[in-house]
Amino acid sequence: MIRKLHRWPGLLAAVFLILLALSGAMLSVFPAMERIAIPAEATGQTVAELAAAVLAQHPSAEQIKRAPSGKITVWWFDGNTPGAAVFDPVTGENAGSADPSVPEQWLMAFHRSLFLDDTGRIVMAVAAFAMLVLGASGSVLVLRRVGGWRRWFSRQRGPFAGRLHTELARVAVPVLVLSALTALWMVATTFDLLPLDEANPAFPSAVSGQTGYFASNIPTFQTTLVDQLRDLTFPATGDASDVYTLTTSQGMGYFDQGTGKLLSWATPGPWARVGEWIYLLHTGQGAALWGLALGLMALSVPALAVTGIYSWAKGWRGKPRFRGMVAAARAETVVLVGSEGGSTWGFAATLAHALQATGQAVHVAPLSSLAPQTYRKAQRIVVMTATWGDGTAPASARGALDRLAQVQPSVPLAVLGFGDSSFPAFCAFAADFEAMACERGWSMLLPSDRIDRQSPQDFTRWGRAFGAAIGVALDLNHQPVAPQAMPLTLLSRRDYGEPIQALAAILRFTIPKAGLWQRMTGRGFGRFKAGDLLGIVPEGANIPRYYSLASGSKDGFVEIAVRQHQGGLCSGQLMTLREGQSVQAFLRQNPDFRPDSRKTPLILIGAGTGIGPLAGFIRSQGARRPIHLWFGARHPDSDLFYRDELADWTKGGQLTGLRTAFSRSGQRHYVQDALRQDGDTLRRLIGLGAKIMVCGGRDMAQGVREALSDILAPNGVTAASLKSEGRYAEDVY
Repeated sequence: MIRKLHRWPGLLAAVFLILLALSGAMLSVFPAMERIAIPAEATGQTVAELAAAVLAQHPSAEQIKRAPSGKITVWWFDGNTPGAAVFDPVTGENAGSADPSVPEQWLMAFHRSLFLDDTGRIVMAVAAFAMLVLGASGSVLVLRRVGGWRRWFSRQRGPFAGRLHTELARVAVPVLVLSALTALWMVATTFDLLPLDEANPAFPSAVSGQTGYFASNIPTFQTTLVDQLRDLTFPATGDASDVYTLTTSQGMGYFDQGTGKLLSWATPGPWARVGEWIYLLHTGQGAALWGLALGLMALSVPALAVTGIYSWAKGWRGKPRFRGMVAAARAETVVLVGSEGGSTWGFAATLAHALQATGQAVHVAPLSSLAPQTYRKAQRIVVMTATWGDGTAPASARGALDRLAQVQPSVPLAVLGFGDSSFPAFCAFAADFEAMACERGWSMLLPSDRIDRQSPQDFTRWGRAFGAAIGVALDLNHQPVAPQAMPLTLLSRRDYGEPIQALAAILRFTIPKAGLWQRMTGRGFGRFKAGDLLGIVPEGANIPRYYSLASGSKDGFVEIAVRQHQGGLCSGQLMTLREGQSVQAFLRQNPDFRPDSRKTPLILIGAGTGIGPLAGFIRSQGARRPIHLWFGARHPDSDLFYRDELADWTKGGQLTGLRTAFSRSGQRHYVQDALRQDGDTLRRLIGLGAKIMVCGGRDMAQGVREALSDILAPNGVTAASLKSEGRYAEDVY
């Protein structure tokens, strides 16, 4: 429901929101420009002193106005000719034209009503309401994604468009919601939908009939400071029945022009005072810096609109179609999905359609939306979730454990994990979810199960067990959607490891030609960086294998390091690839494994083909920061990957320090052994704010973590604490 509430106002009102935002951003500049251009105010000057200075320059002055910015404007008659000017209260002279800015007036009329009077105001009010709905619903979605207010600014992952959308929203939404609320208030005021309690005293019925009492002699004028002044209107020349009219931040009153006596006074009520603050908060008039902040936040709206629409369109194209789904309150089976790359949604669709075929009413939703109290007719809940990285929740399941801890047990659960058994954290999040559910008192419909590497056979087996548990026959025939791959042509290769019978190679491919749209959006091979993942679909299979990139798009080629594994379908095919031959491949961004933009030292640790992305980092970073590499291989003469490049990078200053370790050259020496020997250096670099990046096999990574824990223990630092600070990242296989 929340997603729909966020999606449709955004899609329907996108154009008007962009127009509102851009015109508002341009208007936000004018208060600052006005504040810079106006003369400085006279500190401690009273209204009486200002009136005397104005009358000395313009004896026939009619009115003095002070804008929220502090600009003072005087209107007068010179004979029968009207005049107006910005007035300098310090010099007592005119300081510029009082003519309004034509661009500002045009933008203001456009921003308020699109030049369509009341109809346009209503349209813009609807757009402001849409902004309010988008801000509120978007905040709920962000909270679900990050796991609560405490993690509002936590690091995000996922596709670039989605991450940018979330990052902008987290900063801009509070200001945009405030702008929407103030806009709606001002529109309501325009149409008299709110109470009015302005300071408008009754015009005096009786005056002295005398004239000639100077404004500078009126006691109230002598005690009222100019910074409180809003408006001072002088009596009309020759009209003894007219009066002085003074409007300040404290109220409005009439004064006799013959005696200076206060005839009537009224103070503004709470609605009027709130209205003044609303005007300031929406326009920045009287608070130039706030106005510029408003404009800056408004500029995020076009970016939010573009990234939001792009993410929606991409998800709409790639997400399975869940036809015939019912609302959560009417579902007999509720399927909750935790997915990072989207493949788990495909399995959920297969299950949902199979259940529908048996007559079941099914509801499918992200795991982050867990809300058992709304599942009024549910007989069971199925949790299908992948595991991201080192055992953490995927994007669509963030905050699910926190929600689970806050709700009461209801109907039985079935938990199914998706992952890769080659990783230590295989289906760890699914296991954590089940453990907490059992701890909270939930009953299990059947023992939890795991699907290894998206195996259709494993899923079919689980489906039969699940069907038996609910009393129906289920035959889950899932066909994974093959990723959209492009041919990569091998440009060159460098072979390693033959003397020690451990074949490996550095493969360099040409970049497929990318159009302008692909370069702008990063689709296809339009934009990539070292550390991103190259998915290769081997012949005779539809499950891709992933390799960390050793190059970025700016390098002009696609490069990976590959080691042949016994029985490895993909590695076997790659190792037989010759120049000019092609493979089908696609890109997947990996933003969690990239160097940051800081100037602090960068510690790179790798072994074997794990050197690939690390070499790419060295190549891309240049000499902008100190880079230290610890690299483990088997033998210096057989598989010292990037030997020549490492020498050149060291000589050219791109690589500050290089330490190698070889496990089959004399005494067995692994990269974690080299780390222990260089403990003092590592402690010093960590003290300077260094970031550690590790790439290689899982056993090597475990050894590195243990070595670092021992080395950094005197400093009270661990790999886990560095990871929580964004200073430790792994890419293991």
